[in-house]
Amino acid sequence: MPLEIERKFLVRGEYKSLSVAHSHIVQGYICSARGRTVRVRLRDDKAYLTIKGPSGQGGLSRYEFEKEITKDEGLSLLRLCEPGIIDKIRWIVPAGKHFYEVDEFFGENAGLTVAEIELSAEDEPYLRLPFIGEEVTGDRKYYNSQLRQRPYSTWNE
Repeated sequence: MPLEIERKFLVRGEYKSLSVAHSHIVQGYICSARGRTVRVRLRDDKAYLTIKGPSGQGGLSRYEFEKEITKDEGLSLLRLCEPGIIDKIRWIVPAGKHFYEVDEFFGENAGLTVAEIELSAEDEPYLRLPFIGEEVTGDRKYYNSQLRQRPYSTWNE
């Protein structure tokens, strides 16, 4: 069973000059029930359908299935999604043998920037780069499916 193991952090500092690539991502959720999500993602000129299971170990790991679909299929499926779309630029920043995926959000989530690093084991060591701030792994409010329902711009209300 494919398992996603990742840590998530707030970003506090400059990272774009360290980036080796970036892409525009628009995504929506067909299902965002607690313990399972079905996501449709457009990433530049490609589209993906992703199913994720419940998080274990404090949000550090969970089942993930992803399949590339055509862009037309992705656009059609986006119309079936629950209200609220995630719009972001993902910056890829190398860190030793790993990469941080730094998501700069737009729209109702503008002002929020989060970095994730995927690991092959929950206890695998990794480099913590200078722009990495507070760890928020397992904090549901930073899940994209939750940002769709309760955007960052509403957190001080």
